[in-house]
Amino acid sequence: MIKNKYAIYKRSKHNECVSTQDRVLRLLYGNRAGRMVLGWLIRPEVSKLVGRFMDTGLSRIMINPFIKKNDIDISVCQKNEFDSYNDFFKRKLVPGARAIDMTDEGFVSPCDSRLTVYDIEDTERQTFNIKDSEYTVASLLRDKKLARHYRGGKLWLFRLCVDDYHRYIYNVSGKQSDVRRIEGLYHTVNPIASEYYDIYKENTREYCLIRTQDAGTIIDMEVGALLVGRIVNRYVASTDVRRGEEKGYFEFGGSTIILLIQKDKVAPLDRIVENSRKDIETRVRQGELVGYVR
Repeated sequence: MIKNKYAIYKRSKHNECVSTQDRVLRLLYGNRAGRMVLGWLIRPEVSKLVGRFMDTGLSRIMINPFIKKNDIDISVCQKNEFDSYNDFFKRKLVPGARAIDMTDEGFVSPCDSRLTVYDIEDTERQTFNIKDSEYTVASLLRDKKLARHYRGGKLWLFRLCVDDYHRYIYNVSGKQSDVRRIEGLYHTVNPIASEYYDIYKENTREYCLIRTQDAGTIIDMEVGALLVGRIVNRYVASTDVRRGEEKGYFEFGGSTIILLIQKDKVAPLDRIVENSRKDIETRVRQGELVGYVR
């Protein structure tokens, strides 16, 4: 069983954003009335309603306070005026704002996030526990046969916070399969929440297989979060994809990307291995080198 406490590697000023989320969650979870409100908020129809509001011009009143609170650098965005909060949330950056490491054997981060890497044991019984929220690789994929191919490999967990850049890229080159979508209840990926909810079994998620030349077949999964309207992916099957190409984006909310890597295919950087052993998340940026293909 694997546990992960919440910690930030570098960039300590981000803690203010996290503590704000934590206070809201503690308020909701701390009493019966709050839990009743939360149970209503995570219903799909409510999520859709909030998503619609975030697409309206009225939601623009939320943008400037959010920018100031989280010290968002708008100068690297392609535009500085937005039609709605969702328009701001899925903002595009100017070319070159995120340098993509193109080292031949390099393995890069698909997104701005906090990264933890876990070993996958050679057994079907292993459970991963992230703040008391348990799942197996098979239950995550809802595919026992597919899960067996990743025994002895690694699970890379990239957790995005609300102030992160919410577009993500293909971090390898290869051929993409069909996308599988697993419906679920939207819920927060904030670590505090998982004291009460099994996050990954309840969250809507999508994943595809990317067959590469040297890194094996990688499973690339996006996990939605509380009040996220949509996971928006490029639905291309049997199509060649290239490292650095945009794969998709999340709408309003914090979210998670999970990569499943087969045994002995990719080695994480030493500092990421060391942090993960200490249950510390490593702050990474989209396109940043995080490992090497063996």
